[in-house]
Amino acid sequence: MEKTKTGLHTYMAIPAFILYTIFFIYPLIKGVGMSFTDWDGIGRLSFIGLENFRNFFQDERALNDVKTTLLFALGSAPLLNIVGLIYALLMNSKFTGKGITRMIIYLPAIISPLIMGYIWYLLLQPGRGFIYHFLNNMGKGDLFGNWLGSYWTTMLVLILVNVWQYAGMTMVIYLAGLQAIPTELYESAKMDGASSISRFRFITLPLLVPSIRINVVTNIIGSLSVFDIVMSLTGGGPGYSTETLSIYIMRMCYGSRTGYSTAVAVIMFFIILIPVLISMRLTKQKAEE
Repeated sequence: MEKTKTGLHTYMAIPAFILYTIFFIYPLIKGVGMSFTDWDGIGRLSFIGLENFRNFFQDERALNDVKTTLLFALGSAPLLNIVGLIYALLMNSKFTGKGITRMIIYLPAIISPLIMGYIWYLLLQPGRGFIYHFLNNMGKGDLFGNWLGSYWTTMLVLILVNVWQYAGMTMVIYLAGLQAIPTELYESAKMDGASSISRFRFITLPLLVPSIRINVVTNIIGSLSVFDIVMSLTGGGPGYSTETLSIYIMRMCYGSRTGYSTAVAVIMFFIILIPVLISMRLTKQKAEE
């Protein structure tokens, strides 16, 4: 009977395996193979070896996009974890209006990042945006600057919008971790005279490591592969200064450089993989301690 069940489970997994192969394994293998060609997306493709990869390291625009992508991730991923943890600690306490507060924090996460970018673009437009008119009606129009007009202010806006949108999702994972911690541990620590800071340091943080691990990995992947918010809010501008690697890949693909764009996508895969493996290794060591 047990053997029959095991065999049935194996057959039931076959459709999922076929779909996974068609929609993930096959495109992955084809994409890696295409990165060694000069295909323009229409005509015949020719094998050119590592030329696309060599061209990448001589492409100033691509290297600038790597820098922008890393800077965005360095600003977004840690801030998302800090804000998400603060939100979770707040939501794990008792106060009036907790339900509506939790809904307000999580609400941006259910809006499409593309729509979110357009909303903030309309809010921040110099001379025409809602924030400009609001400040102008209060006689404080001089306070409004062209926040999408320079590299650093635009990067700051992009990071803050990204954090504002996804902090709610980070909060949910931290909140699940907090609610799994036995309350008896806190009660015993209180009886022993441990301060709130000591309880957070020696009880909350160590037991929250699995949640930290999930959030760190997902936030690194999300920040390094950002596309929608940047595309809709700045379009990669001013100029190409805030263009991320995902946007560059899309533009190269539709610019008749499909082979080159797939090579950049392969490089981007490793750019994401390396910090993810490092963070997983570090959090695993912390969990084992």
